[in-house]
Formats: sequence, structure tokens, C-alpha cells
Amino acid sequence: RKNILKFIVEDSHFPICVEKAIKSAFLKADYSFADASSLDISSGTTALIALIFGRTLIIANAGDCRAVLGRRGRAIEMSKDHKPNCTSERRRIEKLGGVIYDGYLNGQLSVARALGDWHMKGPKGSACPLSAEPELQETELSEEDEFLIMGCDGLWDVMSSQCAVTMARKELMVHNDPERCSRELVREALKRNTCDNLTVIVVCFSADPPPRIEIPQFRVRRSISAEGLNFLKGVLDSN
Repeated sequence: RKNILKFIVEDSHFPICVEKAIKSAFLKADYSFADASSLDISSGTTALIALIFGRTLIIANAGDCRAVLGRRGRAIEMSKDHKPNCTSERRRIEKLGGVIYDGYLNGQLSVARALGDWHMKGPKGSACPLSAEPELQETELSEEDEFLIMGCDGLWDVMSSQCAVTMARKELMVHNDPERCSRELVREALKRNTCDNLTVIVVCFSADPPPRIEIPQFRVRRSISAEGLNFLKGVLDSN
């Protein structure tokens, strides 16, 4: 948290090629874990960052945290959870000689990517099942993009992306306070008996609260809620 932004802006690729600068910064942060004499060799962390340049939003993720855009009430996932059982991660892990026991990488770690955790990695620069390389996703923000939720797995273990966006939007319409909204998402996850790390950040893109969504009136009576309608739209868009 203290060093990743510095590593990005000081990288030789910044700002011409931000994507390369971000990936280089993640690897530099990973190596810093190995070099820090104050840290145990098993110290490690997942990492999720969001950078905005003008209207361009770049999300970089290594681990099982998740970034979700709230787009007029619809949830747009901007990152993928790096769980060992994820098909693409499992393929990469097994190709590099790693194994997965009961959902844990080499029977020890519940994530497939992380910074640090050098007790599970080989020499610096060598390919290993536990990767520090982030996956990046980019989008151009529009007037429909109202806020971004960034949270670790303690939130997403008990709440879908769409549920979190729906709840956050309702909260913001009432008080328009992203910090208070973050606390309410944490409280809700605790009520649902989450049992993992629980950190949430809500970032609003406008000083105004989200507007009320006007749903067209049809002659045929519909039997689906506004939340359900947004969920279906999200599924259709992803396909």
C-alpha cells in the first residue's frame, strides 16, 4: 500500500505504457517482500489497484480481491478472483508443477496469485505456481458509471457483485457518503457470517448521488424486480 504507487510512477515505462509499468511495479513489490529483513519469509498479500487517467479506468489484480463497477445499478466485474480451482489458474499451476489439494495451492494457500509468500516461490525471476503478475482490465468510464467497489474475499464470499452494487446504490441515494457506504457493506457481510478478511472501499465518480432509475411501464405486467432485471442484463452483456 505504501510503495506500489511509487513503484508505478518511477518505472521507466510510465506514463507511456501504463500497463507495463503496473506489471513491473507488482514484481518489484514482490521482490521487496523477499528483501525486507523485517518480514518473515511467509509474509504475503493479495493486491488490487485502480488507476484513473481522464476517463480511462485501469484495474490490476493479483489474488482474490475484486473490483466491481456500479453502472446505473448494474454490476460490472472489473477483475477475476484468482482462486486455485479457477480453470485458467489451475491449468497454469499444474503446467508449472504445482498441485491443488482441497482448493489450496500446494495444500497451503487459498489464492493462486499473491505478492510475497516467498516460502512457496523459487529463485527471483523463475516461473512458479504462485504468481505475482497481475491481470489487468481497462474500460472507458461513461456517465452511467457511478461508483467502484473494491473489496477483499470476506465481502465476496457472502455477497454477489450485483447484490453489493444494489445495496451500495441504495445507500448512496440516501446519504451519498462513500465511506459510510463502505461501512454498511462491511456490516452486512458480518451479519452474513463472513469468516475471512473484510476490507471495502467505495469510490464515487460524481459529487451527486445516483439518480432514481426509471423503469418503463409496460402494458404486460412483469414479475421481475429492478435488481433481477439488472442482473439479467449483466449476464447477457457478459455473454
